[in-house]
Amino acid sequence: MPTECNPALFEFAPVAGRQVVAGFDGGAITSDAGALLLGETDRAIRLTEWFAACFTDARAAELVEHQIATLVRQRIIGIALGYEDLNDHDELRHDPVLAVLVGKLEAKRSDCAPLAGKSTLNRLELSRSEPTRYHKISHDPAAIERLFVDMFLKAHRRAPEQIILDLDATDDPLHGHQEGRFFHGYYDCYCYLPLYVFCGRHLLAAKLRRSNIDSSAGAVEEIARIAAQIRQRWPRVRILLRGDSGFAREALMAWCEANRVEYLFGLARNERLEEAIKAELLMAAVESLRTGKPARCFKDFTWSTLDSWSRDRRVIGKAEVTGGEANPRFVVTSLKPAEVGGQYLYERIYCARGEMENRIKECQLDLFADRTSAATMRANQLRLWFASMAYVLLCALRRIGLAQTQFAQATCGTIRLKLLKLGALVRISVRRIKVAIASACPFQHEFSLAHARLRNVTA
Repeated sequence: MPTECNPALFEFAPVAGRQVVAGFDGGAITSDAGALLLGETDRAIRLTEWFAACFTDARAAELVEHQIATLVRQRIIGIALGYEDLNDHDELRHDPVLAVLVGKLEAKRSDCAPLAGKSTLNRLELSRSEPTRYHKISHDPAAIERLFVDMFLKAHRRAPEQIILDLDATDDPLHGHQEGRFFHGYYDCYCYLPLYVFCGRHLLAAKLRRSNIDSSAGAVEEIARIAAQIRQRWPRVRILLRGDSGFAREALMAWCEANRVEYLFGLARNERLEEAIKAELLMAAVESLRTGKPARCFKDFTWSTLDSWSRDRRVIGKAEVTGGEANPRFVVTSLKPAEVGGQYLYERIYCARGEMENRIKECQLDLFADRTSAATMRANQLRLWFASMAYVLLCALRRIGLAQTQFAQATCGTIRLKLLKLGALVRISVRRIKVAIASACPFQHEFSLAHARLRNVTA
């Protein structure tokens, strides 16, 4: 007798004498059950609540299906879960766990899904600074910029004695004809040139800029705004500004010197600088020949440009010889020699700025901060802020829930893969919503610990 075939099932190779079949009939199942931890994190730090407050809704209230807070939370959590495109939300709007996270299990109207689709979210991203006839939702850019610093300040129970602010510019390649696109010779592509400011893992600013500018353009204004906001809460904190040679500009250094902000910047080498450490380069070359290994010497001296600097400044030169080739490097700083030596300053403080580049990679590669495909710079700046808020949310989960676990230093992408992308069956009854996560999940201990810590914060 022939076997009856169910056209809705897919047959695979048998195992241990048993048929293997599959079908899309599991019911309310999600692949993002771990996002429940993001919901608890959001309740702990109130990120989406404060971010939604930066928007103004001029829509007719009686006709609104999706509130601003719901849209903002859906978009940020979607990015954190790896859904970079608005098109993804045409399917996600039916996801039971995402509906739980935004607090909306059913739509008001019978022809709507519980969550917003791509068109509604697109109108949110196209919002302007002032509402118009066709764009009823508006946002306050200044309030959003302040929010990043506020979240940083709220993450500390007490004021630190010193903080180091890292700033850097990076490329954001463009593949269309977006507003403000220019070809950048160094990056060899059409791109934007966003400016980032971090303090450790904390993101304090993400400013989208055109690429036909100097890498330090706008840095004075950004640092002045951030420093003023920090000192309003922490008046005695010492601020050290750190960046590569693209920020060793007279305007920025002079501002720091006039506003009690220390700085440590890379300094582009030239013939005069190399001549100043000629003896040290010779010593390093002799030592390298003697040992057969790279060698380096340091020189601490006072130096000034011929015409662009307003004063002499402290410069540390690294005279290094590697493989028979000279590799001189320089930094300029406002820190005094009596406070910190030149070698320690270069090797332990300046070189540590490389860690910031990993943070930028997290934002761009894990959270799609370079997904700036909208037509206008205004919309692309808002997209950058949404991605940045997703980074802030995941950093809070890592800081609060995953401290002293194997994920304490994990990237956002690793946290997503290991703890958020969990398969689960969702059962909704009158009294409760049960999310049955796969029993074979290998990171149950970390999930449980993160849940307990986050609940302690929100309790």
